[in-house]
Amino acid sequence: MDYFDLHCDTATECWKRGCGLRENGLHVSLERAGKYGRWAQVFAVWIPEGVRGGEAYRYFCGAAAFFAREMEKNRGQIAFCRTGRDLREAVRAPGKAALLSIEGGAALDGKLEHLRDAYRLGVRMMTLTWNGRCELGDGCMVPDARGLTPFGFEAVREMERLGMVVDVSHLSEKGFWDVARVATRPFVASHSDSRAVRGHPRNLTDDQFRELVCVGGLAGINLHRDFLRGDGASLDDALGHVAHFLELGGRKTIAVGADFDGGILPKGVRGVQDMDRFYALIRDSFGAETADDIFWRNALNFFSRLSPAA
Repeated sequence: MDYFDLHCDTATECWKRGCGLRENGLHVSLERAGKYGRWAQVFAVWIPEGVRGGEAYRYFCGAAAFFAREMEKNRGQIAFCRTGRDLREAVRAPGKAALLSIEGGAALDGKLEHLRDAYRLGVRMMTLTWNGRCELGDGCMVPDARGLTPFGFEAVREMERLGMVVDVSHLSEKGFWDVARVATRPFVASHSDSRAVRGHPRNLTDDQFRELVCVGGLAGINLHRDFLRGDGASLDDALGHVAHFLELGGRKTIAVGADFDGGILPKGVRGVQDMDRFYALIRDSFGAETADDIFWRNALNFFSRLSPAA
């Protein structure tokens, strides 16, 4: 099988722990992902809630520099992709592709020049907020959350100009609809499940998911157990989120955003090496064509359209 994952925190964890991407004790390693025919992974630099201002920007730069070193060290195994063309070539040979994202717009320290710096360092997608508040807007866990700030609107416009994908996972509902109102390109929820299936504020409402379908975006199924069902969650619960999104017309919208090294995994999943079990569940329930769309084609088609900065 082929496997494209929209979100993991593994690179950030490797940087903090002083281990490498090739072989480690985390959820994702290049060696364990080698079992798949073709594999593409979006690696996120996650900005913790208590890191803000200039410290957040320096934190991002440190993690991004580490990631670049790891990509160079492992260039025979995986290709660091910055354009759709890079991605298409990478999954032909050597068959493994990496993209870089930011999880939490606090990394910008409220400056558009830092967004442009991030683009130059290879970032091609950014989650506008994490759970709390930052210069771009409010996250989904902020009481009485508001939407985007004026800087948040500026950042969305600049991201679209650069060719950086806007990611609305973690963003407040008001922020989501602010993005939907002003975006001129498709946007994604890289690692978000269905709120109708599991009533958690981190999950997408049906209207939000329908909007992603309408604009040609993506929603990555998140395997963090709290968003699936809670304690005791299994891959069957993840399948329930897939089933609901399919009922909403999302066959070309659903992808995978497992949230490896950023969440607590459900029963039956130890890490990237076990994702063939999830693929098999989807295939057996909805057919191989749908499973291939969700695990590979939808995300590949979306990110293959990445273009260089204007």
